[in-house]
Amino acid sequence: MQQQVYIVDDDEAIRDSMSMLLETIDMPHQCFASAAEFLETYDGSQRGCLVLDIRMPHMNGLELQKKLNELECLLPIIFMTGHGDIPMAVEAMRAGALDFMRKPVREQDLLDRIQQALDHESGKFDLHEKMASIKSCIATLTPKEHEVFDRVAEGQANKVIAAELGVSERTVEVHRAQVMKKLGVRTLADLVRLKLTGEGQTSW
Repeated sequence: MQQQVYIVDDDEAIRDSMSMLLETIDMPHQCFASAAEFLETYDGSQRGCLVLDIRMPHMNGLELQKKLNELECLLPIIFMTGHGDIPMAVEAMRAGALDFMRKPVREQDLLDRIQQALDHESGKFDLHEKMASIKSCIATLTPKEHEVFDRVAEGQANKVIAAELGVSERTVEVHRAQVMKKLGVRTLADLVRLKLTGEGQTSW
């Protein structure tokens, strides 16, 4: 799916001005007058970033951020406010917001932040897809292969693994070879990186 900028602001004039700005650079975007309106269209497949007003009636920006975090949304959030509420800014950043900008915002500054957010989302999306692929491969391992995989990735020697599992070293070698084949890796270092990436501890 193509990246888009999702603008959520209850001020129609703000929505219109941001829409016109993004049109000047042919940036795909959608505008929403409320958090609820955005949530009605959200299905987890959206790519891009969210430019979000922090003070809105019914559901404010922080409440929408909390809801999206619960949904494991990958969209980076750029908050905007006309009030300069520092405690709210701190809360937003602690909850994972990428940036916090005070209105009125310089057009070029906003475009720069949006591009940074799109680059950030692209990296997160690629890593998420990679982790999903790795987990899918790991799921093909038999229970015994999974045990060998975990122990090999932790640096245990074949004879130690054999002793702990009550099998021969030859059996461990066979399982280890199958694990490497199924996971598409050739070296121990690749195996360790794959395990860490699958656990979200590092990138591949």
